[in-house]
Parts: sequence; structure tokens; C-alpha cells
Amino acid sequence: MSRSFLRFLVVSMLAVLTFVVAACGGNDNSSSSSTTKSSGGTTTNAAEAPAKKGGTFNMLAASDVDFNDPGHTYYTWGMVFTFATNRPLYSFKPDDGANPVPDLAEAAPEISADKKTVTVKIRTGVKYAPPVNRDVTSKDVKYAMERFFSVNVGGQYPGYFQPIVGSPAKPTKGVKPISGIETPDDQTIVFKLKQATGVSFAAALVMPITVPVPEEYAKPFDAKSPSTYNTHVAFTGPYMIKNDSKGSLTGYKPGKSIALVRNPNWDAKTDYRPAYLDAINVRTNATDANVAARQVIDGQSMGLDTNPPANILRDLVTKIKGQYLSVPSGGYRYFPMNTEVKPFDNINVRRAVMAGFDRDAARKARGGKYVGDIATHWLPPDFPGFKEAGGYDGFSDIDFFNKNNEKGDLAIAAKYFKAAGYASGKYEGNDEILMVGANADPGKAQAEVAQAQLEKMGFKVRLRLVPQDAVYTDWCQVPSKKVGMCGGAGWFKDFADPQSMLEPTFKGSLINRSSGNINYSMLNDPKVDDAMNKAALLEGDARLQAWADIDKMIVQDAAAIPFIWDKTTLAFSKNVNAVANPYIALWDLSYTSIK
Repeated sequence: MSRSFLRFLVVSMLAVLTFVVAACGGNDNSSSSSTTKSSGGTTTNAAEAPAKKGGTFNMLAASDVDFNDPGHTYYTWGMVFTFATNRPLYSFKPDDGANPVPDLAEAAPEISADKKTVTVKIRTGVKYAPPVNRDVTSKDVKYAMERFFSVNVGGQYPGYFQPIVGSPAKPTKGVKPISGIETPDDQTIVFKLKQATGVSFAAALVMPITVPVPEEYAKPFDAKSPSTYNTHVAFTGPYMIKNDSKGSLTGYKPGKSIALVRNPNWDAKTDYRPAYLDAINVRTNATDANVAARQVIDGQSMGLDTNPPANILRDLVTKIKGQYLSVPSGGYRYFPMNTEVKPFDNINVRRAVMAGFDRDAARKARGGKYVGDIATHWLPPDFPGFKEAGGYDGFSDIDFFNKNNEKGDLAIAAKYFKAAGYASGKYEGNDEILMVGANADPGKAQAEVAQAQLEKMGFKVRLRLVPQDAVYTDWCQVPSKKVGMCGGAGWFKDFADPQSMLEPTFKGSLINRSSGNINYSMLNDPKVDDAMNKAALLEGDARLQAWADIDKMIVQDAAAIPFIWDKTTLAFSKNVNAVANPYIALWDLSYTSIK
């Protein structure tokens, strides 16, 4: 069978499926982009700034990672550590967010002429950290991808990889072999696909699912439900979380701290990362964002994981030079409404909420104009499909959500409340809405604004504030908790294609009712699912228009309120060369250095 190398810019796709990848499940840290240099308050990285090796980087974080396990993490803050300690098949250098480079792979993937076979060659000389201490093989990538589908592991983005022949439609009990993943030798892995989706499948090989996992070491941990590999990860990157002789992560204190040290088995000749730092210490319970931000700016600590609170962010951007990076995300922040929880099971109630909701007030809670443009639909600026979806104006024929009602329109809201049976033009029922939000700013302020917005429309709201990581892992991702509105969700591209922006968050067939569910709205619209299935097979302009139409369908379903097309500001002390990762638009710990 003839093969052609997939170049990182596929002309036939009109750049739709370039390997521009940026983060996944969003947090209050998220964003994305790349750029080049930063001498201070700019929108660029400092990857090319003078750097020296050595030193310990100390960071303050408002929350813990979701998971250390690369097969389970889908939270941008978790990926900060995953990409410093492990190596997926493909990844991004900080000076180029448009063209991925081979990482664990030695070259670009090969796609067959019929687009049903993708072949990847694995780099030699990549070795696991202690206690595994052996070379990585293609079989490790195969096992990593098979375990992803196990309910024990809880992989959270199955849609991109279900095209593999033999992939399970639902999570399996235990790790099961997948016939469509073949390893003819230790340096080759071959993916057989059910449909001609090789281009989009190859674009997704930048995701953590491709981080290798040694079966003989991980299998006992994966036999447990849930898997305990999360606290015994075998690392392949320049850094590792401190562990003991049995592999237990002694440097990970859940909800308290994470300590990274150099991986003694990392060979710089096999990696493009410079890995300047000797050690990285992160306190993950610095929940007073005002105090943490000022400590970083004053030099008492070196880096902040998240946007500073609105008042400090404003001063940082307008008055302080040389201590921040502003990074656009390629994503959105939003308030999902659970369509299975009363009264949000009524589409007219949801449309009323969208109409009356003051998106500008929510944006101000996060920092105003400095945190991004107010969203009028889902696909963000400078992203494939944005123009086709109405650009900044959105869909003018949808009266309950467009550019003209950014501050909310209670008259239009009243119209939809009346259509739902509430004659007063406000909600008159007795159902209490459970809203879950972060206990640290800016997420806390954002959730409080959302609570006030609902209450002005007649709702009773019970706001529960928890650590940022728990907003997802313990609440919004667990359908049985019946969260009516997630008080702070974010989504950032998995790769630069509208499929990655809309499918994980709104495809009904991907709802996971146990845990790790990403469709927070529980939207299950057969018409949307059918349109997504058809759009996934298209290319070029037809693909963009199809996903733009899906964007409109989701707005019409009123499943959630997008309020910002996001960007993030990273704050750091004067003695730090700060570098952002273009995949997740947070810290790139493998490039950051001390001056």
C-alpha cells in the first residue's frame, strides 16, 4: 500500500488539522498560544532569552493537578506536569504553536493513501526513570492506549481514538487488547482505522494518551479500580516526581505540594527540551490568590499558576514591566447548564437564562478586557470555523444570544420564561440550583457573579465552593452529583480543528455517567451527534462550514453560556525567564529558567 508522509500542515485540509494543539479540560490556569520573546509585559514567550542551567523554581498554585496518570489527566494544570515528566508521540516547542515536532516519535506519522492506516516510528534511546530503568518500546504506547479505555483508568476523550479498529464503544472492565493497534517491532506502531479519518487521528497523537506506560510495571496498579498508577507513574521526560525504590510518588502530597527532580535516566541527546532547572517545587494549596500573586510579584515566590485576581491583573498589565506573559488560549470559558436537572431540562428556561445573563459582568470578575473577548458562540477567534460561525458577531438571528445582549436582556429573557410557563417573565419554581465553583479567585468571583445572575432571574441557588481541581473531578464531571450549573468551566483546543472544540463537550454519545464526564451540560441531541459524525469525515471548506453549523445548533440548544474567548496572564518574579507551553498555554517547565 502506498503511503505519504503527513506534513504538519496538510494542504488538503486548509490548515484545519495542523498539529496546533492546546489544552483540554480547562481550569483557571488555562490558555494557549506560542510566540517568541518576552522582555516583560508582552504577549510572548521568553524561550530564546539567555538562560542558565540549575536552580530550584518555586511556584504557588491555587489547586492540585487532576491526575498524574497520563491516561487519566485532561486538565490543563495536570498537563503542565505531564509534559515536563513524560513524552507523548508529538509535542510543541514554545516558539511555534502551529507545527508540532516528533517527541517520543522519531519522525512525522505516515498516513496511507486511503487514510485508514497511520504508522509511527518510535525513537530509540528513551529510557524510563527508576524504578523501571528500561528502554521505551512501541508496545508501551500500545498498552498506554489500551488502558485509556479501561474504566479503571478513566480516559476522558475517547472520541478521537474510537476510530481505531477494535476500540471499545464503552469503557472496559480491566485493560483489553485493541486489535487495530499493531507493533510489528519495538520501534513501530501501526493504527488501523475503521474510516478514512487518518488526518484528524494523526493530529490527535499529541495528546497524553500516547505517553508510554510499561505494562509489566503498571498492570498490578491497573488491576485495581480505580487504578493506583496515578501515584506510581513511570516517567520518561527530563523531570520526575520524587519517588522511592518501589515507584511510590513521595514527592506528591495531594492537595499540598508537588516536588519534581531530574530524571537520572533522561538522555538530552534524544530530546529537544533544554530542561534548565534542577528542581521544581509547587505548593498546590495557595488558595488566597491575592496573597499568592503579590508574593510572586514581590519575589517571595517565583511563579503563579493562574490569572491573578482582577485588581492585581489590572495593575500587572498597566503598571508592572517584565513580570507577565499574556497568552491567548484558542478556547472558551463557559457556564454549563445541566439539561437533565430541573428546571434546566426545559429548553425555554435555558434560553431565558442565556438571554438575561450579563456576560460582561462575568468577564469583569476575571479581570475585564485583559482576560479576553466576550464570546458570542463557541468557536474562538483565529480558529478554524470562527468566520463561518459569524465571527465576533455570532448568529444575529438567534435573539436570546448574540453580540447585542452581552450585558443581558431581561425583556428577551422574559419572553422565554413566559414560553416556559412562567407568566411573570421570571422563574417561579421551587427547584434549587446546585452551583459548584472554585474557592479561589478569579474562579470564586466568577461563580459568585453567576449566582447573582441566576438569582436576579428568580432562581434559588446553592453555591458550593471547592478547590479548583475538585470542581471538575469531584463535581461537574460526576453526573450523579446533579450539579445544575458548573460555576466555572473552560475548554481549550485539543488540536486546531473545530471537532476538538465541540465534540468532547457536547456530543451525547460520549457522555460518561460514572465519572470523568466532559459533557457537563449532559447535552444529548441526536441531531447534533449525527451532524458531528458526518462533519468528522469532511475536509477543507465543507468541514469548516459543517462545524460552524454545529456551533449554531449548540447555541440553539442553549446547553451552556460561553462568556469569554479566553487568554491567560502568567505572573512571575523578576529573576525568572518565564516560558509558556503553546499546547496548554500555561507554564513550560522544561524551558523556564532562573536568570
